[in-house]
Amino acid sequence: MAQRVITLITDDISGEQGDDIATHVFSIDGITYEIDLGADNYDKLLEAMGPFVSAGRKVAGSRRGQAKRTQAAGTKPDPVKVREWAKAQGIEVSMRGRVPKDVVEKYEAAH
Repeated sequence: MAQRVITLITDDISGEQGDDIATHVFSIDGITYEIDLGADNYDKLLEAMGPFVSAGRKVAGSRRGQAKRTQAAGTKPDPVKVREWAKAQGIEVSMRGRVPKDVVEKYEAAH
């Protein structure tokens, strides 16, 4: 028995069906969204996001699944100071590589 599968894509805003409907992907606060839009609603999306897109910066790569924001550059404690503090507290820390997260958290809690 033969089967024929027909996929109808509908505009997620208007509910209309058509050949001009396409899937568009956008991301806000580390969460990626997909939406199916016809040409008119896609133009509305671009118009609404236009000022933000033109003022924003493109980011290379993907951060999918990263819900937490990382600290801004320059706000992390100086690893040299963290190592000195840890040594004074009797905490063993390698003199090379990253300082373990739990040591940094203890340092931040103490300061």
